Amino acid sequence: CCWEGGTNMAAGAEGAAGAGSGGLALLGAVPGPALLFVKTSQGKEEGRRFYACSACRDRKDCKFFQWEDEKVSQTRLAAREEYNRSHQPPCTHKQNVERYKNFVLLPLSKRRFCQECQQLLLPDEWEKHSSHQFLCDISTAQLRSPSQLLYPLENKKTNAQYLFADRSCQFLLDLIISLGFRRVLSVGTPRLHEMIQSKALQEEDFRVRSLLLDIDFRYSQFYTEDEFCHYNMFNHYFFGGEAARETCRKFLHEEKDERVIMVADPPFGGLVEALASSFKKLMATWKDTEKGEMPMFWIFPYFFESRISEFFPSFSMMDYQVDYDNHALYKHGKTGRRQSPVRIFTNLSPSVIVLPAEEGYRFCAICQRYVSSGNHHCEICNSCTSKDGRRWKHCVLCKKCVKPSWFHCNKCNCCALENHTCEKIDVGCFVCGKAGHKRSTCPSLSCTRTSRHACGGLQIKLSRVDLGSYT
Repeated sequence: CCWEGGTNMAAGAEGAAGAGSGGLALLGAVPGPALLFVKTSQGKEEGRRFYACSACRDRKDCKFFQWEDEKVSQTRLAAREEYNRSHQPPCTHKQNVERYKNFVLLPLSKRRFCQECQQLLLPDEWEKHSSHQFLCDISTAQLRSPSQLLYPLENKKTNAQYLFADRSCQFLLDLIISLGFRRVLSVGTPRLHEMIQSKALQEEDFRVRSLLLDIDFRYSQFYTEDEFCHYNMFNHYFFGGEAARETCRKFLHEEKDERVIMVADPPFGGLVEALASSFKKLMATWKDTEKGEMPMFWIFPYFFESRISEFFPSFSMMDYQVDYDNHALYKHGKTGRRQSPVRIFTNLSPSVIVLPAEEGYRFCAICQRYVSSGNHHCEICNSCTSKDGRRWKHCVLCKKCVKPSWFHCNKCNCCALENHTCEKIDVGCFVCGKAGHKRSTCPSLSCTRTSRHACGGLQIKLSRVDLGSYT
């Protein structure tokens, strides 16, 4: 199944979360409008189209499914509405703000946090949660760092949350400040947002401000409506309606002498097409009164470089390795294939992105950008070609640099792992069924994409049917 010719959905990055049946109350009910998908089979024409959840790729987490041409009965619509109502969070954002004001007035000995419900507790609620595990003596420091107080959501197919390590978070903030930005639109980056918020409270001369857009509704317990918007980055949906959209618009437009940048850390397996569409809409909101393209840092694995470049040709990839606190593999300091594959994609000039020399990064005078210590300049390619931190080697037959563990296979006519399985000659393209090329270079797919772009960009169809139906 594909989304308008794209790839399968997934999730797994900082702040990203879906709204499956197991966590609807915490995350803010259903994730808004559905996305339109299409069934495809190898060598066959486009199949039947259907609507599915924008945030969950597993039907066990969100059972919504509807054919595009399907007529939905009133009984099913009523059941869907009832399901949605029953899975709303216990408090609205405004109510959570009032609860927080009352909570901070309590003495330390009466500040409790329910770990099972992931909720700040007021004294008159203690009895209802008496059988639950909870934390006591919640300090001001803990309230300023909610990402460390809340449990990271870890369903990889729905709402996995991987949070920036202090090293990466501090680097991003220092870089943002050094580049002269004073406002940060934090899309799915709660740890960066809370670092900015915390510094603003502690340092009088700190002038950077942040607005967090995230699908995890739990953050509404800690931030006002001017600091946090409940948002789904897969379908550009503001759960707070027009008021939340206006909050975002004002943040992007006020104080025109202050430069603004968007920093986004989407689910790693998320549909690049859907994410790109949402980011372009946020950029368009900023562009109402500005010129050029809104500055952005998109945090994503390096192997998505071609996909990001397809939708944002002005973006380039930096060598900086982004690491996460609660991910077993995406850590800094490891070597070889164990290094974090997560990078920073940006539309800013690579020459202005200064990477830390103490970590081995150096400036390539030819490429005019900072590169990792193992990324050597290839005179044939006239570029620092490594993507994963290792020194790549040039293949004369492929006419490009490849990974050091790859060797040229005469049968496949390309470089691959030494013990790979050679492709069968009779296996055709998944899209058109013809031999001689793969899906990524299929002429039919290119024509389809070209026609979509010619019509004014991606044809993203959002259904106003509320998700969550189980009938």
